Amino acid sequence: QVQLVESGGGLVQAGDSLRLSCAASGRTFSSGAMAWFRQAPGKEREFVALIRSTGLNTYYADYTDSVKGRFSISRDNAKNALYLQMNSLKPEDTAVYYCAAREYSGKYYRETDFDYWGLGTQVTVSS
Repeated sequence: QVQLVESGGGLVQAGDSLRLSCAASGRTFSSGAMAWFRQAPGKEREFVALIRSTGLNTYYADYTDSVKGRFSISRDNAKNALYLQMNSLKPEDTAVYYCAAREYSGKYYRETDFDYWGLGTQVTVSS
């Protein structure tokens, strides 16, 4: 069975940092694409960050404009894990954060592009 499990969420103040983790099991995504999405109360789920394989053991990262310069996505293939380092957090970042994955790489930014999902981890940023 393929499972994605997020962790690292919590309650922080504006300006603080958090590091989210996503542990994948049941399948290797080293040659595929993994992403973070988030959903705030009353809002649609939105794309946050993507990291995808470009071959030759290289990866490309992309971010939504609102988090560029503050968030950094990375992965550890040996652990089959995905991370999201979030710095300078803002109240607008408050949301449930979800890990998503595809076995094959590509430029994917929509929910329907991803085959596997975690259940999410809550991030709350107070003013």
